[in-house]
Amino acid sequence: MFKLMHRLMIHRRIILFLCDMVLWNLSYYLSFSIHRNQLSLQGAEPFLTVGLPVLNLSFAVVFLLFHLYDKMWRYADTEDFFYAAIASLSANVVFMTVMMLVGHWNPSAALHSKIIILNALMSTLFVVLFRIIYRLNKILERRNLARKAKKRLMIVGAGEGALSVLSELSKTPGNEYIPVCIVDDDKEKLHRRIAGVRVAGTTYEIEELCEALDIEVILFTISQISITDKKRILDTCANTHVEVKIIPNIYNLMTSGVPITSSIRQVEVEDLLGREPVVFDTEKYGSYLVGQTVLVTGGGGSIGSELCRQIAALKPKHLIILDIYENNAYEIQQELIRKYGNDLSFEVQIASVRDKKKLEHIFRTCSIDVVFHAAAHKHVPLMETNPEEAVKNNVFGTLKLAEVADQFHVKNFVQISTDKAVNPTNVMGATKRICEMLIQMMGKKSKTNFVAVRFGNVLGSNGSVIPLFKEQIRTGGPVTVTHPDIIRYFMTIPEAVSLVLTAGGIAKGGEIFILDMGEPVKIRILAENLIRLSGFKPHEDIKIEYTGLRPGEKLYEELLLNEEGITKTDNKKIYIGRPIEFDNEELLRHLKNLYYAAHKNDKNQVEHIIEAIVPTFRHATNENAEVPLVEDEQE
Repeated sequence: MFKLMHRLMIHRRIILFLCDMVLWNLSYYLSFSIHRNQLSLQGAEPFLTVGLPVLNLSFAVVFLLFHLYDKMWRYADTEDFFYAAIASLSANVVFMTVMMLVGHWNPSAALHSKIIILNALMSTLFVVLFRIIYRLNKILERRNLARKAKKRLMIVGAGEGALSVLSELSKTPGNEYIPVCIVDDDKEKLHRRIAGVRVAGTTYEIEELCEALDIEVILFTISQISITDKKRILDTCANTHVEVKIIPNIYNLMTSGVPITSSIRQVEVEDLLGREPVVFDTEKYGSYLVGQTVLVTGGGGSIGSELCRQIAALKPKHLIILDIYENNAYEIQQELIRKYGNDLSFEVQIASVRDKKKLEHIFRTCSIDVVFHAAAHKHVPLMETNPEEAVKNNVFGTLKLAEVADQFHVKNFVQISTDKAVNPTNVMGATKRICEMLIQMMGKKSKTNFVAVRFGNVLGSNGSVIPLFKEQIRTGGPVTVTHPDIIRYFMTIPEAVSLVLTAGGIAKGGEIFILDMGEPVKIRILAENLIRLSGFKPHEDIKIEYTGLRPGEKLYEELLLNEEGITKTDNKKIYIGRPIEFDNEELLRHLKNLYYAAHKNDKNQVEHIIEAIVPTFRHATNENAEVPLVEDEQE
């Protein structure tokens, strides 16, 4: 393929050279014809026999020295045309000089001076005009192709981003967009044109312009904008029922040389959260991981794998990825190999946190400094029907891992918890609350800093509603929501992990850290926005069906127990919950009974013991979880 493209380029250069040769010979001929007022060249043979070879040689050498055939004239601009004119005039000077040296030209002769001037003017005009016509022809070809494109495009933002997008679109004949208009709130730009596209109005007129101009796609290109304004504009775009796309990190793309149009993507829910993204301050909080041996359990999962990514960037001494599911572990292993190669020392251990002997072997041979415990059964409905497995994995897997960490003098142990541990209505949340209690108990007697980090739903995690909604929209619906009033806290996976790492850096031992998850989001509104941003009308093009709360599911999640208060940290996104006192000996007695009940697979006994350990556990039954279906409820 490369050889074919190379040959085509050579052929194009040869054809362009031959065209130029025809043009400068034509200009030489016309110079004599105009001067003599006749088309015949009879009597001018001495000038032609010597002049034509010198002319062709002079022009060929000069044009090659000016690299005119290395340029892509289909993308030429004013500077390129000026450059061609200079090359032509320079060639004429060389031609005239050589002719004078061989004695065939006398500049003082009227005949010679007139022919020199005519030839210089016409050859320059022909060479430049030929390239202008070629350029215009290519523009018309691209416009004809553009008219056959499927989608009429509105660009939000009349800045450098829009200019770069329009430039790339003009150079890509096969693109699927027709740039129709631009919107921008800068009044000085209104009704002006950028690359031929009119700034038709402000962002407050997006809905009206979409309807008036039959817009099919909106592209958001603004790089420097407040979170509030960005959310306002994207919310407006969502109300148009037009497909909305965005170019993330447009400034970085513009400076990196990567084609901007290659990074156009759908607007995601995280773009609509309306808050500043959380970034891990590695210098302030990351020193406890640099040069250390770090173990991540559940390292192949959504949270665990992101922990591995961010820890790897901090140059640990050694990273251990532990997971029972080999496929996920393999994926993060290959990703880290591709990114770091031999620069990162890490290994993958296929093991269960239930296997204490295997854990002891790993800790003994690896001298682990820091543990992030993300391994857990998290699926609420499945754990409702398998409570004994939630206990075996979440409770006793955590206990065994914590005991081994204490035994081998690990410095820091960070337990990943959940907002479902607060006043739990399901087995999964209750087991995670027990894990928090275990962390507090271990923190009192161990030199290891045991802490738990509690946060809500993360966008895009395994089991998240977002991938489900997208798939349902892709297949034409319906989108299923459990209840019209159900709300959840949301955070992106990288944000949640950044705060987990930060909490580990400020841990003293025994704390339950609570992450600021921002404002809660109604799942129904989230589903409606996803439908709108995909270019459909909710409840019309794509139906929304309410299926009723699932077993153990709450309408809303909490981040604090009633008994807890919060203490601020020096990070405004992280708080510390005041620990709730409990009897350690009583907890251990209950755990012993819970262990036997779980390993006997006695579901009823398991739930009774959990209720005894977690006084705030109020188990939601299938009966009270049922909710009447609501058809096509509007906002």
